[in-house]
Amino acid sequence: MQRSTLTLRSLLTRLRLHLHHNHYSQPPPPMDTSGSAAGEEEQRITRVLFCGPHFPASHEYTTQYLQTHSFIKVDVLPFEHVPEAIPNYHVCIVKSMKLDSQIISRAARMQLIMQYGVGIEGVDVQAATNHGIKVARIPSHATGNSASCAEMAIYLMLALLRKQNQLQISIQQRKLGEPITETLLGKTIFILGFGNIGMDLAHRLRPFGVKVIATKRSWTSYTQHTGKLSRSNVDDLVDERGKHEDMYEFARKADIVVCCLHLNSETVGPLWLYPVLH
Repeated sequence: MQRSTLTLRSLLTRLRLHLHHNHYSQPPPPMDTSGSAAGEEEQRITRVLFCGPHFPASHEYTTQYLQTHSFIKVDVLPFEHVPEAIPNYHVCIVKSMKLDSQIISRAARMQLIMQYGVGIEGVDVQAATNHGIKVARIPSHATGNSASCAEMAIYLMLALLRKQNQLQISIQQRKLGEPITETLLGKTIFILGFGNIGMDLAHRLRPFGVKVIATKRSWTSYTQHTGKLSRSNVDDLVDERGKHEDMYEFARKADIVVCCLHLNSETVGPLWLYPVLH
């Protein structure tokens, strides 16, 4: 999943809001000649932990932005070091790992856990709640993340249809007309889960001359409670709508299936999706 600069700014905004209300972020008392305030100064430092090396722009951008804030320290640790080190941190940014109840139970000083991305599948929310730790995520519609994901999905569709790897070899060998490729024009695209990403994807697919079919658990509640799309807007973007139980039928009709579902207890695991893709 692609994360945009807006997503990074959203991450920093949430950090700023948290630190503004966090007593750790207050300036330390003045240092006297005996150095007695050294311990208090150390205690007032807010320590932010980024879990793992993936999506390096996230911690690089954050570290650069906070370099003038002497009482905020940002660290990046490998996944295997997180369980041992997490008791020392106040804020944790989860990236591509699972922060389970066992790890969270060790986070004695933790006040905020953030998932770097749309969902919160990387965090045991109940365990965090039990330990009085707030959990936050970066919403897709307000950060550009859904648009970025939609564009990436279209790029992958085009790459597959145009046989990008074989085409690159042909270009290097100065061959024209090889391999024979396909276009998106005329294809049927099944969007499995019509949330913010699915919506942005359908909007961007329209100029390609494709048929868009989509499933969602409840279209009625969606059009009633979202300000982004009216019923007529949905009809303009989606040629055929269905519910969750229609996904197997829709998959049989489609040339391409795009899964835009949140990862939760109902969607986790490959077994439920296997009939869709086969």
